[in-house]
Amino acid sequence: MEETLRKALAEKQSAVDSQGNAVRALKAAKAAKADVDAAIEALNGLKLEKASIEKQLQATVSGGGDGSLNREAFRQTVNNTLERRLFYVPSFKIYRGVAGLFDYGPPGCAVKSNVLGFWRQHFVLEENMLEVDCPCVTPEVVLKASGHVDKFTDLMVKDEKTGTCYRADHLLKDFCNEKLQKDLSITAEKAAELKHVLAVLDDLSSEELGAKIKEYGITAPDTKNPLSDPYPFNLMFQTSIGPSGLSPGYMRPETAQGIFVNFKDLYYYNGKKLPFAAAQIGQAFRNEISPRQGLLRVREFTLAEIEHFVDPENKSHPKFSEVANLEFLMFPREEQMSGHSAKKIPLGEAVSRGIVNNETLGYFIGRVYLFLTRLGIDKDRLRFRQHLANEMAHYAADCWDAEIESSYGWIECVGIADRSAYDLRAHSDKSGVALVAEEKFSEPREVEKLVINPVKKELGLAFKGNQRMVVEALEAMNEKEALEMKATLESKGETEFLVCTLGKNVTITKSMVTISKEIKKEHQRVFTPSVIEPSFGIGRIIYCLFEHSFYMRPSKAGDEQLNVFRFPPLVAPIKCTVFPLVQNQQYEEVAKVISQSLTTAGISHKIDITGTSIGKRYARTDELGVPFAITVDSTSSVTIRERDSKDQIRVDVEQAALVIKEVTDGRRTWADVWSTYPHQSSASADDEL
Repeated sequence: MEETLRKALAEKQSAVDSQGNAVRALKAAKAAKADVDAAIEALNGLKLEKASIEKQLQATVSGGGDGSLNREAFRQTVNNTLERRLFYVPSFKIYRGVAGLFDYGPPGCAVKSNVLGFWRQHFVLEENMLEVDCPCVTPEVVLKASGHVDKFTDLMVKDEKTGTCYRADHLLKDFCNEKLQKDLSITAEKAAELKHVLAVLDDLSSEELGAKIKEYGITAPDTKNPLSDPYPFNLMFQTSIGPSGLSPGYMRPETAQGIFVNFKDLYYYNGKKLPFAAAQIGQAFRNEISPRQGLLRVREFTLAEIEHFVDPENKSHPKFSEVANLEFLMFPREEQMSGHSAKKIPLGEAVSRGIVNNETLGYFIGRVYLFLTRLGIDKDRLRFRQHLANEMAHYAADCWDAEIESSYGWIECVGIADRSAYDLRAHSDKSGVALVAEEKFSEPREVEKLVINPVKKELGLAFKGNQRMVVEALEAMNEKEALEMKATLESKGETEFLVCTLGKNVTITKSMVTISKEIKKEHQRVFTPSVIEPSFGIGRIIYCLFEHSFYMRPSKAGDEQLNVFRFPPLVAPIKCTVFPLVQNQQYEEVAKVISQSLTTAGISHKIDITGTSIGKRYARTDELGVPFAITVDSTSSVTIRERDSKDQIRVDVEQAALVIKEVTDGRRTWADVWSTYPHQSSASADDEL
């Protein structure tokens, strides 16, 4: 649609220019007034047609093509409501706040707690995972082994005059989006170029990023001063452990490393059986260069991560059939490369065709889909995008992101990656502790075994104090690396070899190591497990849930728009409100009895005995996303109102808490209780302003 409109606009602009020239020519030739007037009328008609196309194009690129609020206006409305109702607010607001830090207020805390509670139920309990809780402060050696110290960076540019820092890819992204959304004069070809830049943004090197910034003339947003070339900035918050300052550490940028370093103990705890999964919910910290977009890019946030350890030779999953028939939007790398859109694919088909690498990865993709949609994420604005080949780490077998569409575009909220055995091997190499699993054979097996024998005398002479690290690195080689080294040594007599613990290449000669294959009897197989890692950005999921749940509807009088969050009962901050219809001692006593019953049943609720009109009280709680309201209008029975339909049922006072409990727990649907009890529809319920 956008491309068609841009082409139509360019053609219409050309027609306007041509007709304008014709008008000027007629005037210059002193043509008859009737001819000039007719030409001017035609020109005005073309201008009106051009303005109409511009309006359509503006609506399309701003997300308001259906007549609804455009994206920016919608986002502002949602954020204003969230802050006013104290879902979340900027931290340290009375001191003007700190970018990238937010406080959750009471309803925000409740939503977050409900999301995490459902995450535990859906994953930890239903999948029998082992939950751990590790410190936020992490010694440098751990993050050195994982690669974070050297590689956990974003590219930054500086205002050359003021020194203000900006994230380089964000400046390029903002420029492209601004052009696409607000410059209606750019050609369809230029729009396609800008969209391509956005698509490959994450893959651009510092040189390519710098070249694009220069090509497009991008300057510092605040001062318009020139920018420096991009350079890497490590995103971890550094600290020291203990008063001496001699033990460097970092605030963890993810929770996963705590699970990896505990693998050996968890493996024994699990009876030395694979597969098994460990899970952790906790805070993570990233010193973002230029945090923005509210809860989507912050400096402290909650992660929920799973590390599912599996035999690399058997990545089938016994429960895959339970999710195989799910069908949802998937965006394989081939579709991305060919310029196509995401399309619905049955998960079983995606695995059988090899689009998804293996059953275990596919199983978790399916479970993530079920988790997000049950929270209230719109399934039509949720897609699973496969990483392009140049996005993935060299060791990864396959990676998918659950992306949710919001007013900011498609947002990565969950990463699901098959990280192979990289993490456990890295920590084994650095710590010297074997993080491995065993498979015992019922009968001994004769196997051809690769034998690597470092010649310690020769290595000691060459590397002296670094001998041990070189020996360990040689012994840790996999078969492919070892055979390649053997071939090179036989043909050239020496080879360059990377020793990770030294952080550099060393020269290995033929006399320093022997590599051969021997037939041996084995009673067990020892191997490093692969890991499938689903990683959930809880704040991002919650923000997208806020947007997907928000809508506006007219008041009964039609003179204003009322805000509503359509949270499912599962995540709603308050499940129910209790209102005496009018200020009446008897009604208030009944309300207190119902409140006590709700408390006993474990249902979060709020009792409101203010004298405000019932319509205004309904509107206040709709804006908090409360799904049900009990109105006390007699001493024997009450009405229960459902938020979105505004329909009401009448139940006995003694039954009210039970009905709410059944519906909020998912044991009964609203349609079921509606058909069971006396009811009235919203058309006849006089409950609005």
